[in-house]
Amino acid sequence: MTTPCIICVAITGSVPRKADNPAVPTTVSEQIESTHAAFEAGATIMHAHVRNEDETPSSDPERFARLKEGIETHCPGMIIQFSTGGRSGAGTERGGMLSLRPDMASLSVGSNNFPTRVYENPPDLVAWLASEMIAYDVKPEIEAFDLSHIFRAAAMFEAGEIADTPYVQFVMGVKNAMPADRQVFDFYVQTVKRLFGEDVPWCAAGIGPNQITLNEWAISEGGHARTGLEDNVRLDRETLAPSNAALVARTVEICEKHERPVAKPAQAREMLGLRAVA
Repeated sequence: MTTPCIICVAITGSVPRKADNPAVPTTVSEQIESTHAAFEAGATIMHAHVRNEDETPSSDPERFARLKEGIETHCPGMIIQFSTGGRSGAGTERGGMLSLRPDMASLSVGSNNFPTRVYENPPDLVAWLASEMIAYDVKPEIEAFDLSHIFRAAAMFEAGEIADTPYVQFVMGVKNAMPADRQVFDFYVQTVKRLFGEDVPWCAAGIGPNQITLNEWAISEGGHARTGLEDNVRLDRETLAPSNAALVARTVEICEKHERPVAKPAQAREMLGLRAVA
């Protein structure tokens, strides 16, 4: 298989703290440094959250702006993807940073259960976030926690609420949501190809110990992979991951095992239909 694999690194998230793993980057400067190392290791997309000084999640556009500037300076060509997830804010606050025009942003198009709460994505908020992404030329990454989310993305695309063919990411292994089940995964892949075309790019993310499992499944089946300390703070049951770069390096090894080259930034941008960097 010769299709290059796009590796996304989710560097921080909203949940892991330094108490869980000291390598979790929480300040903007730490995030830039950690992303640069992951970029050098082979990541071409960085999925970004920002934190307050006390490590609590934030949706502060000023922090996102500083992070974006640093990544553009130190990781030329890397695809910058902002999170519009619900842990960092409420309502339209979740999309307040989209005016900064990142290359991509996450878009959850439906609600589902999380370990201790309901992840609420009401239709009116989803529609507003999608419209802001169109207004600022931001490509959505559809975070599919459930099969219905794939069908909802297809309906939004058909209605013109999503400008470009959706880039769907299957998220598996969240407690109380979809487990990491191979038959379900295979059906997700078949469904995306049926709705959007055989050659449409797609991605998969596994939470906790499921990260390496989903990396293996996605890479072996021609999809793209997400890794990083947001989803998983360990290399294995006994060993904390020393960095985001270490998790990226492990993903690169899986690509080599399946004889898939790792996508360079320009390749990834072309594959996802993103604007080129001058």
